[in-house]
Amino acid sequence: MRKFLLALLALLAAPLHAEDWQARSSERDVMLKDFHFGSGEVMDTRIHVTTLGTPHRNAAGEIDNAVMVLHGTGGSGWQFFRPQFADELYGPGQPLDIAKYYVILPDNIGHGKSSKPSDGMRTAFPRYDYDDMVRAQHAMLIQGLGVKRLELILGTSMGCMHAFVWGETWPGFARRLAPFACNAVAIAGRNRMWRKMAIDAIKADPLWNEGNYASPPLGGLRTARDLSIIAGGNAWGMQEQYPSREQAEAALDAAFNAPNSFGNDANDTIYWYDASRNYDPSAALEKISVPVLWINSADDFINPPEMGMPERMVGRMPRARYILIPYSPETKGHGTHTWARFWKADLAKLLAE
Repeated sequence: MRKFLLALLALLAAPLHAEDWQARSSERDVMLKDFHFGSGEVMDTRIHVTTLGTPHRNAAGEIDNAVMVLHGTGGSGWQFFRPQFADELYGPGQPLDIAKYYVILPDNIGHGKSSKPSDGMRTAFPRYDYDDMVRAQHAMLIQGLGVKRLELILGTSMGCMHAFVWGETWPGFARRLAPFACNAVAIAGRNRMWRKMAIDAIKADPLWNEGNYASPPLGGLRTARDLSIIAGGNAWGMQEQYPSREQAEAALDAAFNAPNSFGNDANDTIYWYDASRNYDPSAALEKISVPVLWINSADDFINPPEMGMPERMVGRMPRARYILIPYSPETKGHGTHTWARFWKADLAKLLAE
């Protein structure tokens, strides 16, 4: 019996893993009737959202423990069930302990199970941008979940940029902002170029057929994926993991031969990369007066640290702190943002403010 009890205690103490967090979550669709896009188009728009934890209501009946985590380009709320994120953050005593917080994980417009071109409209789908995506998040919270204030917005990559848009569009709606892996300037220079290269590669594939393809334009999609591997990778880590030409090429071939390696829809992919076209919060950063934890990583091709953009801009937000995670073989390039071990202590400090 003693051995059984010890084994049971060990099991209960063991960290939950990705599939366990999914089992503890709930999902729903929030339909935004007659949602107005910045282009002037109006469409009933579905926002799919996954939640963890239980909403707590204060004396006025308002939810007061909600946090929202925003995914990057091509992602979905479900990416935050991966062990490197979920196992570090959602458990007892951890920064986003779901016994304390109501964690909201939306799929943004164009992504996951939310409305997107591949649902059937193809290139007739409204040409959304980040402002549209953030307004849809706001409507989802108010109309769908009854959330009128957030304790935190944590955004990664595209979600990082959304956090800056949130801070300027609805100052104070979120009591804290944690933008990880982005800059607060227009998507221009090399950053826009590699995105446009991916778009052009898909459109140049004859199978794309102006978006009306009968079968996926795999040549264009492969080039887009090549670019994303370069843009998102850690060169130091790749060199150590694949130190010969044969190993590097074998790893690349394995990536493209894996099941569902071309699972992305071509039109969806074009829309993802183009949505950042008019992002630029640089003129209004002073509107953001809540505590901000801004983190980039030194191995990020997309947000190269040598340009010094955050260091020049962080002082314009009175309660902002900027951290640059040092480059090492263990960091994950642009993807360092979803490996919580690199920054969860800083997140805990932010939540304590």
